[in-house]
Amino acid sequence: MTDQGFPVEEIDTTRPHPARMYDYYLGGKDNYQVDREAAQRVIDLFPDIVPMARGNREFIHRAVRFVVESGVRQIIDIGTGIPTAPNTHHVAHEVSPEVRVVYVDNDPIVATYAGAHLLGAGNTGFLLGDLRDPERILGHPAIGELIDFGRPVGLMLAAVLHFVRDDEDPAGLVAAYREALPAGSHLILSHTTGDFHRLDGDAGEARDVYRDKGATATLTLRSHEEVLGFFDGFELAEPGLVQPPLWRPDGPVPTEREMARVGFYGGVGIKL
Repeated sequence: MTDQGFPVEEIDTTRPHPARMYDYYLGGKDNYQVDREAAQRVIDLFPDIVPMARGNREFIHRAVRFVVESGVRQIIDIGTGIPTAPNTHHVAHEVSPEVRVVYVDNDPIVATYAGAHLLGAGNTGFLLGDLRDPERILGHPAIGELIDFGRPVGLMLAAVLHFVRDDEDPAGLVAAYREALPAGSHLILSHTTGDFHRLDGDAGEARDVYRDKGATATLTLRSHEEVLGFFDGFELAEPGLVQPPLWRPDGPVPTEREMARVGFYGGVGIKL
């Protein structure tokens, strides 16, 4: 058992998991050989995945600061993945130590690391849950303990919806979470796209690695218009839905050539 009471035997180390592959892209060490082999295959086919993952992580940090600076004091981070420093609560607590954060992921290995990396600070919790089951997540005791739905909430769906197939109704799932949020809540969302890469070459082969290697989730790339649809019911904060490095950069803006490597969109919406 893990420290949170999740059976270790539920951790499947025979198939690569997107969260552990993502950890490898970020230079982390919390992954298994099967994850490293699959992730390295993706990198060999599509080296842009590394700057994409790291650019997305930097976007998340800026977005979290923006949300907390806007007055939000509670965050639900769904699909948090393997903990990396700084994580959501580290960034949020730099602005206000009062912020409460509940992390959610469907990988038991994340629960193992949650005890060491996510739950050592005050005002944090973790639950093992799947984005596709909003009723269970929203009704979980960990949410009830830390989140007050009478006050604005920051909902994070960063780099997770592209693992939800079209036939699983990702827009409907986002809407289910949105309906539980009060006015003034914020949605932080990022998503991979094929808008900047040809999908009939190495980029397409890299995408197919998730399926061909038997990964626990497949990757669905979506267009700007499709990703924009997930913000229905939210008003986008400036500069809208853009490639992550262009969202309120706090450093030099990447060159046009560098931006061509970033197959991601990111944005922050405010519920009216």
